[in-house]
Amino acid sequence: MNQLKKMSLTALTAMSLLGATLVVLPQSAGATTDGIDTTVVDEKWGKPTFIYGGGLSESQITETEALLEINDPENVAIDSVSGQDLVDYLGEGSGNTASMISSVLVQKQDVGDGVDVEIVTPENISQITQDQYANAAITAGVNDVKIEVASVRKVTGESALTGIYKAFDVNGEELDQERMAVAQDELETTNEIAQENVEDEAFDTAKFDQAIIDIKQSLADLKEQQGELATKEDVQRIINEALEKNNLQDAVTQEQIDRLMALFEKYQQTSAIDSDQVKEQLSNLSNTVQDKFGDALQQAEDSGLLDKIGNFFSQIWAAIKGLFE
Repeated sequence: MNQLKKMSLTALTAMSLLGATLVVLPQSAGATTDGIDTTVVDEKWGKPTFIYGGGLSESQITETEALLEINDPENVAIDSVSGQDLVDYLGEGSGNTASMISSVLVQKQDVGDGVDVEIVTPENISQITQDQYANAAITAGVNDVKIEVASVRKVTGESALTGIYKAFDVNGEELDQERMAVAQDELETTNEIAQENVEDEAFDTAKFDQAIIDIKQSLADLKEQQGELATKEDVQRIINEALEKNNLQDAVTQEQIDRLMALFEKYQQTSAIDSDQVKEQLSNLSNTVQDKFGDALQQAEDSGLLDKIGNFFSQIWAAIKGLFE
């Protein structure tokens, strides 16, 4: 009996140690930028573009500039995004400007740099991930940019994507309306599914972001190989394969898969499916997302978590052996 008590206490001690370690482990960061420098004007790319939500007051605009570390507004191009912009870009929406709060700072980068997103205020934009923004922006035709997103108060953050479109627009780069509409649908759909699974331990947001990339890449490969779009059955197979590849097959429901099917059947009807630029941008984004998987493992190693797991089972085994000695 004493041995059983000893084993039980040993197990509880090890589990407490392991649990405490898990609590203090930092979350893996998203795709972060080195920051957009607004202290000087980049003569190669010109001024970064600050697009603030049209629903902000003057004091909130100033507060947002501070959040984005825009110390000298003369070094940035400034414009706002309105409800009418949402209607113009997407061909839909109520035109309600008051609800547009999230803002963006956008800087063009060298060809091949990819789409790099940083959420400066994660406490106020807690639902949408940096990679969801990047993934959707690539769908819309955005390429090779640094993007910083900020909000002065808690918001879902969807209007930030419209702000990115506006930044391209004011710089004379017109994006395809059909692709922008599908990108907005993508952002909303992927965010909804991620939020529905937020309490499910089998669901990993980073792996879901990677699954979305895998689906896009597989659809493009199929189109290139067969010379025609994927059938409904192909789309479902590709989605299931991507979920399984990323160990999400037990987390994502059939109803959620049906929503993904509806999204990607629309996606493959756009010019994104044939775009070499999209392929390159997705490849860059995939490298960023997959780095997080390695970062999480490295964090576990650095924190000694893996050693503690090994010690935990060693103590359990030693306690069991003690019962028979």
